[in-house]
Amino acid sequence: MTEFVTLDGGRIACDVIGDGPLVVLSHGIGSGRHDYRHLVPLLAAAGYRVVNVDMRGHGESSLDWPSVTGKAAIGRTDVAGDLLGVIRYFGGPAVIVGHSLSGGAATIAAAQAPELVTAIVEINPVTKSQRLDVGALFTVRRYRRGVTRLMGTLLLKSPRSWRSYLDVAYPGKPDECRRHIDGLMTALRQPGRWEEFMKTGKTTPADAEAHLPGVRCPALVIMGSEDPDFPDPVAEGEAIVAAMPPGIGRVAVVDGGHYPHSQFGDQVAELIIPFLRNHAGKPVRQVG
Repeated sequence: MTEFVTLDGGRIACDVIGDGPLVVLSHGIGSGRHDYRHLVPLLAAAGYRVVNVDMRGHGESSLDWPSVTGKAAIGRTDVAGDLLGVIRYFGGPAVIVGHSLSGGAATIAAAQAPELVTAIVEINPVTKSQRLDVGALFTVRRYRRGVTRLMGTLLLKSPRSWRSYLDVAYPGKPDECRRHIDGLMTALRQPGRWEEFMKTGKTTPADAEAHLPGVRCPALVIMGSEDPDFPDPVAEGEAIVAAMPPGIGRVAVVDGGHYPHSQFGDQVAELIIPFLRNHAGKPVRQVG
């Protein structure tokens, strides 16, 4: 069932399914809640109430939100505030599952409102400030292909570059993923949606990185082994965990590129469901 949560500045669209402890899912830039299409039913079947949101400016959520930056931007602190608003609306606390930019938002939400966030899962998160690894551009082909296409997207404001990036970020994609990517590009052609996507490039992960030492809840960082955003995806995940208080987080690795939850929902579920059983509260039922 789709619901709309009204917050200061706009409305967040979300699908709600299942019963049990609350789990809130948030996707990354230029995408939508359909990214979690394979994961949502598995979490609901495991006994959780799943709220799968469209990030501000994306999908069916409203446009033109005011940003904490004071400019036309969509940043991690903005999204963190939206997620906390959604959790309050549905009667938290909750576990936040955040991908990419929303991984950084999950960090901020957990640090700012520990009473509302029982645990966080960050999937291929862009939570730490990024520096271009010039050496890796010559030695790591997937990184070179991914970064050059991302730069083309943001600098040239090029939908063609973004589509090309998605082709790299979904390595070995089956026909179902190709159709999903086609749907994402169609959504970005809707009035105002590309302009909202471009706002995500006007902020950095510095706000999320600054909050890593303040996370007090358990954290699971899931990295796709072929993520083109990072020269070494595992090292990136380990650096995020190392910046948290000792013993808070751990890193797990799955197949796939930047969108393992969209390609390999079953693998991601195998990691998330045991984590939820330990940290989200007792599910209303268990499968298997």
